[in-house]
Amino acid sequence: MSVLFVTGTGTEIGKTVTTAAIAAAALARGRSVAVLKPAQTGVTADETGDAAEVERLAGPVTTLELARFPEPLAPATAARRAGLPPVRPQDVAEAAAKLDASHDLVLVEGAGGLLVRFDAEGHTLADAARLADAPVLMVAQAGLGTLNATALTAMALRSYGLDSPGVVIGSWPAEPDLASRCNLADLPEAAGAPLLGLIPEDSGAVPPGTFRTTAPDWLAPALGGSGAFRIPS
Repeated sequence: MSVLFVTGTGTEIGKTVTTAAIAAAALARGRSVAVLKPAQTGVTADETGDAAEVERLAGPVTTLELARFPEPLAPATAARRAGLPPVRPQDVAEAAAKLDASHDLVLVEGAGGLLVRFDAEGHTLADAARLADAPVLMVAQAGLGTLNATALTAMALRSYGLDSPGVVIGSWPAEPDLASRCNLADLPEAAGAPLLGLIPEDSGAVPPGTFRTTAPDWLAPALGGSGAFRIPS
């Protein structure tokens, strides 16, 4: 796959760090990478957005934001309150296609969950992925409640006719509780797709050099991982 959309089963669950890990693994294999952020919310013009954070962690990637809205809200709401035009699914698909023409891998990171609204008409990241004819990776939480959220996201993907290569746990705790340990076996069933990665908690805080050398070990080969990825027993 040359274009991969990345969505969460919720917000603040590790989408950006997961995107950075996939980018780092691709760069380590000598691939050129672009990161597209359709709608960046919750940051002002002079603050660092998610795409720049991926670049900081992963290394030299091409970054592109289509729109930035200062309030930490759903893109449609943030655009309306800022008096700015919303992002349209066609804009996202066209930008991804242009980046795809000159890069080996294009990662499109959504805002929040799959069905968060981009505009007043109710278009979502799923609409953009369908126009781009691209698969959608799910990023999920580790612990209690993640099975339902993951199953609902997988159901929504199927309703749009979208494929998913799998699910990644965006923040795997150093000392996982019982629910987290059980979810290692249960998440693939909820997702209808394999577990393809475990991103250690607080990975975004490690030095970039360390992040780049260790990130491939957090991912399965299907996401460009090193082959050292193992699901704990």
